[in-house]
Amino acid sequence: MLFNSYVFIFAFLPLALGVFYSLGRRPKLAIIWLTLCSLFFYGWWNPNYLLLLLISIGFNYVVGKRLASTRSRNILFMGITGNLLLLGYYKYTGFAAYILKSFIDFDLGIANIILPLGISFFTFTQIAFLVDAYRGEVKEYSFINYALFVSYFPHLIAGPILHHKEMMPQFGQQDGFRPRADWFAIGLSVFIVGLLKKVMLADSVGPYAKLVFDAAANGLPLTLFEAWGGLMSYSMQLYFDFSGYSDMAIGISLLFGIRLPINFHSPYLATSIIDFWRCWHITLSRFLRDYLYIALGGSRLGVLTKYRNLLLTMLIGGLWHGAGWNFLIWGGLHGLYLAINHLWRQWVSSCQRDQLVKSRAANFFSWLVTFLAVTIAWTFFRASDLNAATLILKGLFGMNGLALPERYYFDLGHLGLWLHNIGIPLKALNAGDVISFGGVLQLAIVTTIAFFAPNTSQIFHRFQPALENRSITITSPKSNVLAWRINPAWATLTAILGLVAIINITSLSEFLYFQF
Repeated sequence: MLFNSYVFIFAFLPLALGVFYSLGRRPKLAIIWLTLCSLFFYGWWNPNYLLLLLISIGFNYVVGKRLASTRSRNILFMGITGNLLLLGYYKYTGFAAYILKSFIDFDLGIANIILPLGISFFTFTQIAFLVDAYRGEVKEYSFINYALFVSYFPHLIAGPILHHKEMMPQFGQQDGFRPRADWFAIGLSVFIVGLLKKVMLADSVGPYAKLVFDAAANGLPLTLFEAWGGLMSYSMQLYFDFSGYSDMAIGISLLFGIRLPINFHSPYLATSIIDFWRCWHITLSRFLRDYLYIALGGSRLGVLTKYRNLLLTMLIGGLWHGAGWNFLIWGGLHGLYLAINHLWRQWVSSCQRDQLVKSRAANFFSWLVTFLAVTIAWTFFRASDLNAATLILKGLFGMNGLALPERYYFDLGHLGLWLHNIGIPLKALNAGDVISFGGVLQLAIVTTIAFFAPNTSQIFHRFQPALENRSITITSPKSNVLAWRINPAWATLTAILGLVAIINITSLSEFLYFQF
């Protein structure tokens, strides 16, 4: 079931909320109902995998309780191994079979394995729970609260990755769950913003990205403008698709009086790769830092070990997103980026950094380098294979020429002729004439919104709809006009935007992170 579907908006969500609040004076029953709703939500996609989720929940709950009393390394090892084996079978068996066949010509004869939705998210969530249970940091072991913690439908399919200490106290509220007008006003408004991001922004540029990357997958060489048009389209599609999902999850959860952690904070405005990972998929960054990088030794064991751990952490982070060489390379690139960023900060003294921060030119250059590095790395994240990624990269660096699409001659008139005369010829577009003048204009609008509009956290800054993260500072919008308020004017505007978003749900499109 998709958040951007009529069955969810007009059937599932109203029913879940109605019964939940009718049971509000009996919190335990309300939690049980919300858990059943979450399991139904997950089973809607494929009921066969509902049993898999229940087994995973039961296994980790039993292991977690055992760890609380024994603090046994062996039990912790067994629990983590069990989770990794489950994830490995469904997500990496096919990749392992491909490697064996490629290098030693050995065929395992394994048929295609369907990846259960959200398996990466609920696996990492539960590994963190086991580690914290071993450390003695888990304070509550109610099974029904734990089952809801793992299966809670707003986050289950595509995150954010939850932490028990943030969520369990909210599930255990003793004063009962009673509807509040401010929760509904803020929650619905945040949901509408997320829905707008998905159907009006992400889905509007998605077709351009698909056609260009499909052209590369079919072996067609791409010129500079084609490659950059497709890659920028994907960069914006991915951002608004994933941040839109996260906004919708936060908004839906707030309707139940439960706050989820923030997952995005304008990552494309970051002026370093370090800052980018503090603002992009924040809960994954937190998990990789707390349960992998630090567990490997972090920066405690010397400089070389620090950079080794950075690289290993990001390689594993790349593989978490998908089983393939492309994702491994993407993770490796970000590991390399982070290492260079840390080396640069070590080399430049704090005094010099302060001076650079105050320099607008230095800030712009830092932002540009960061954005280009992130965007070029998306090539491997999106391309179907290494050959397609190579074709995109050749196009990005102008190795297939600088020609503009042939139709630009008609769209641009004399300007098109002038471009042709100065050495930028016009040609038929390999990617099926996808980057039309209208497409460029649409991409420009979406990009402008990403770079200059306040993000959701800033718009709703006064009301804090999400659990904030200590590593980022959230400020109100530069213009008070864009600061959301509970008043008739904003209610009217939000209703209009919601209607626009719902009308534009013309076809169901899955969220990109469903595949991870």
